[in-house]
Amino acid sequence: MFRIDRRAIAAALTLLALAPLQAADDVLPLLPLSLDELIATPVTTASRRAEARTQTPAHIIVITREQMRDRRYKNLADLLEDLPGVDFQRGTRSTQFNHFVFQGNAGNNKLLILLDGVRIDHPAGGKIPVADNFSLHFARQVEILYGPAAALYGADAVAGVINIITDKGGEAGSKFAVGAGSFGSLDGDFLVSGKFGGVGITAGAHDQRSDRAPLDDYYPRDFAKVAARTFGGSIVVPADQREDYKGGISSQSQYLRVDVGERLTLGFYRNRFRSLSSTGDRPASVLYLDSAYWDTTLETWQARYRADLSPTLSSETLVDHSRYQLDPKSRYINIFTDFENHGYDYAYGRRAGIEQNLSWRPNDAHTLQAGLGYRDYRAIETPDLPQPYDTGKSPANQGMNYPNTSLPLQIFEARYRSWSGYLQWQAQWRPDFSTVAGLRHDWYSTYGGSTNPRLGLVWQPRAGNFLKLLYGEAFRAPSPEESYSAFGSFDGGGNPIGTFRAPNPDLRPEKSKTLSLTWDWRPTRTFNLIANAYQTAVENVIITRANATPIQYIPGATLTATDSKQNGGSDRYRGIDLIPQWQSHLGGAWTADFWGSYSYVEGYFREVNDGPRLEQINIARHKLKLGVTLRYQDWLTLTPRLQWIGETTTGAINRAANDRVKKTDAYALASLHVGLHKLADERLSLYVDIYNLFDKRYHAAHTSSSGVVMQAVPQQPRTLMGTLEYRF
Repeated sequence: MFRIDRRAIAAALTLLALAPLQAADDVLPLLPLSLDELIATPVTTASRRAEARTQTPAHIIVITREQMRDRRYKNLADLLEDLPGVDFQRGTRSTQFNHFVFQGNAGNNKLLILLDGVRIDHPAGGKIPVADNFSLHFARQVEILYGPAAALYGADAVAGVINIITDKGGEAGSKFAVGAGSFGSLDGDFLVSGKFGGVGITAGAHDQRSDRAPLDDYYPRDFAKVAARTFGGSIVVPADQREDYKGGISSQSQYLRVDVGERLTLGFYRNRFRSLSSTGDRPASVLYLDSAYWDTTLETWQARYRADLSPTLSSETLVDHSRYQLDPKSRYINIFTDFENHGYDYAYGRRAGIEQNLSWRPNDAHTLQAGLGYRDYRAIETPDLPQPYDTGKSPANQGMNYPNTSLPLQIFEARYRSWSGYLQWQAQWRPDFSTVAGLRHDWYSTYGGSTNPRLGLVWQPRAGNFLKLLYGEAFRAPSPEESYSAFGSFDGGGNPIGTFRAPNPDLRPEKSKTLSLTWDWRPTRTFNLIANAYQTAVENVIITRANATPIQYIPGATLTATDSKQNGGSDRYRGIDLIPQWQSHLGGAWTADFWGSYSYVEGYFREVNDGPRLEQINIARHKLKLGVTLRYQDWLTLTPRLQWIGETTTGAINRAANDRVKKTDAYALASLHVGLHKLADERLSLYVDIYNLFDKRYHAAHTSSSGVVMQAVPQQPRTLMGTLEYRF
């Protein structure tokens, strides 16, 4: 059984005490949006149609352009870190840099990321970096849907959906910004928008780079200069010759939206992120070199055509094409490559699809939505390569051998297809009661079909009170990254080094079921409280596990020590998020917008065949996040933010027995964001951002099956950033 301890209750009561239940109703003429306007802001993500937040059958949070500006959510990572129910661990993993857990669901591939309803994450379902590369400089609002949404969006909408909403082409306004800060940080972005006859065009781009802090100066114990040794114990680089720590990053993105009249929308989005492949590794097992990096590119093209077939029936046709690629020069230089100058890596994913949606509204009380879709996929996965992958040749014609052997190197190419169909019915039975019922079936040529229902109701027992009950199922398709993940090295004598990763094309989808209850309470015009309780069960969980018998997936070699991705058991989570918001007139020209959240979650993992319950990892049971934007008229904003993250599990010495569970310490982290608006000719703004205001030394949780990966990854010291923004 799950138990909520007294600390959880005390923290929740403390949070509620910070927000008075009564406040003057003549407030907020100087705030950009009142609570009335925020709650009435149309959202589309929960039901694929415009409706107020309180009408949706799901728990959904809306972040507006003004909130992103004042709270300084410059990218999706900043926003995620401040969201209720999210454990965000920065700079902890080499292949994805940041890692996050969303209401107990761990991994960057369980939360669907959309741009105006179109997928912009990994086209083949793999893990991607979510960092500075997902800039929000062009966003009008961001909608965060909590809970499964596979009935509407298909695979991978397990934990929820993030939908970045933009203005129509030509309606976004124009601006540019440049910034500089600590540790060689530089960034800039621009957005231009205009109309030419009946065509509206908006285009933008961002560029960011930072050396980041020399963490060996701030955390000398974690980055002590020890000898780099091979698995055999041979010294590769003596301690007194070790290089300094490096951890630089860079990112770029480009955005284009073209609206031709009211019916046709064309769009393009591309982002790139580069970080060192030594991220999160211990000094003894890796070399911190600028030449060993991980560089990913994601891009999506889309075309959308809308038509009214009758006064009650509308149609939307969507065509999209998405591509992911790892730079062929990306590589590791670590203990698994025997510290040799190879270890190049490559991955590629492509998705092309078409979707036809229909919406029928026979009367004011009922809406029926339906859709059919087809997608075609291609993916390439490689083991560690002795030289960069030649993108001009097919996988079968690369002509490489495993280093130190004559064994032909195995490169995997996957081609598959999917078909989908869904139907959703929303009914407003009375002014205070509505329901939603949906069903979707997805069929994949690789492993068959998955059917996912969605049932919900919204009841308004009295003015300002909304109760939402939602049940939904979702599935996560096993990605080629998991099914064909294969790597390992041979030493100078042609002997295997350590444990090899073997492919497993027989993986089954993970299947998730979630029941949630949301209470949206608004006792006054200036105070709102959302409470969201949820329970999730996940079956067929994909984990890394040792193979019991020798495997021969490399022609001419039988490997005795291998592991692979396998369907290894089940997850269970329960939790609650409390989310208050309060707006107040402080006196004179000063107003304030308070917001915050308290989150509690606990869960366990159980292996197949009724194994023992194992404590979940990478999850802090208690999280408290608070912030306030203080505004003086419309030219000064002060936004302090505070996070308190409780102890976070990172695994155990003997996980099978839950023995000696490791945890990172709890920490409190503050930031301060200052905005000076309407400078010069009233178009210029100056922003000063101080992250980790009190220069706290703290560690983010990370766990891995490898003992050479840090369990507690040191985080950045205090950093300062100044930005000038000009609107024209």
